Amino acid sequence: MKILGIETSCDETAVAIVTSDKKILSHLVLSQEKEHKPYGGVVPEIAARAHIQALDSMVAKAMEQAGVKSYSDLDAVAVTAGPGLIGGVIVGVMVAKAIASAASVPIIAVNHLEGHALTVRLTEDVPLPFMLLLVSGGHCQILSVEGVGKYKKLGGTIDDALGEAFDKVAKMLKLGYPGGPKVEALAKDGDAKRFEFPRSMKGRAGCDFSFSGLKTAVKRVADSIEDISEQDKKDICASFQACAADIIEDRLKNAFAMYDGEKRLVVAGGVAANKYLNGRIQNIANEYGYSLFYPPLNLCTDNGAMIAWAGVERMRVGLVDDISFAPKARWSLY
Repeated sequence: MKILGIETSCDETAVAIVTSDKKILSHLVLSQEKEHKPYGGVVPEIAARAHIQALDSMVAKAMEQAGVKSYSDLDAVAVTAGPGLIGGVIVGVMVAKAIASAASVPIIAVNHLEGHALTVRLTEDVPLPFMLLLVSGGHCQILSVEGVGKYKKLGGTIDDALGEAFDKVAKMLKLGYPGGPKVEALAKDGDAKRFEFPRSMKGRAGCDFSFSGLKTAVKRVADSIEDISEQDKKDICASFQACAADIIEDRLKNAFAMYDGEKRLVVAGGVAANKYLNGRIQNIANEYGYSLFYPPLNLCTDNGAMIAWAGVERMRVGLVDDISFAPKARWSLY
């Protein structure tokens, strides 16, 4: 089975073709970093226009790289139908519908979050069920993944996502965009104990997250330093990152107490590429006897392979969609 996956929910235009026996035949990702860099963040209209300009040629190139001569040789088309920036989601959905309709192949509307949730099963033999920590620029959740299309929320952010907090801290410190990798890089040479930032929600019941107070505290510190030096920035980044890790550890401890499935923890989403956070999560997983799994770094951020693979998983259990489905800016997994 060969499935074409299309992902356009934010600021990467991504296309891939994946087989049911876990072969990635083509995998293309076009970053819009250059377009959004002057604004310090993603501008939705610019993102949608960039998807329009790039997507057709990327689909053609993915088909060529995969050695698939005709769309009718595909077994299905899978596309991110939400959640995300609605302009970009619409672009991907309309292209996918056109291909599926012209080639008379099934179409599968994939929840972007499910793409992240199932990616690890493309590269490793991770059986269901498992616990998922999903951390990205737009999402921060802990879920029980009970099956394909079957998810139970254990906790989530009540305000900002962790990836968004990383980007906002980078913007406050004028580090450039995208912010997450720049904060992580500076934090390596910083003093994580210099600034005491609030561990929001720590010690409370449940496993919800809150990062808006942390973000505000970082801004106050940054604004209080008149001539901020490079070392000041490194110390702020290190203190922020350590605080975020403390919050994640605390929330995971509560989640482990709530979760009654097999002791498998999957970490997915763009923030899963942060090596410092990975190390802290590994420690807490070891303490509680959990096996820890991550997708490869090139599949942590948004990509078409995760959407194609989610399409494989959904098609296997008969979850194929009518072509009349609508794109969604908001779409819960549970």
